Amino acid sequence: MTISNTEKRECSPTHPGEILREDFMPDFGLNATSMAAALGVSRQTINEILRERRAITPAMALRLSRLFGNSPEFWLNAQHAWDLWDSEQRIQKELSQIKPLNAA
Repeated sequence: MTISNTEKRECSPTHPGEILREDFMPDFGLNATSMAAALGVSRQTINEILRERRAITPAMALRLSRLFGNSPEFWLNAQHAWDLWDSEQRIQKELSQIKPLNAA
């Protein structure tokens, strides 16, 4: 059985900053300052991620996975899904002008 994954997504994926803010920080009793200290990064970096103004980089994914005991792929996949959705929203008009090619 094949599951098609070609339909457009109706709503945005969850930004990793929201995942941190809503799911991880309360469960571990962290605030931005304590999380920044635990990760060895600036509080500004954490605040920008939490406010969804900064992306999760591979280095940050490694730090978060070490801190929370999950995989770096979890964080990168969440960021990747959000980036693709956001990009599609921004360049939707240009994308609609590209005509798909058919194999000969």
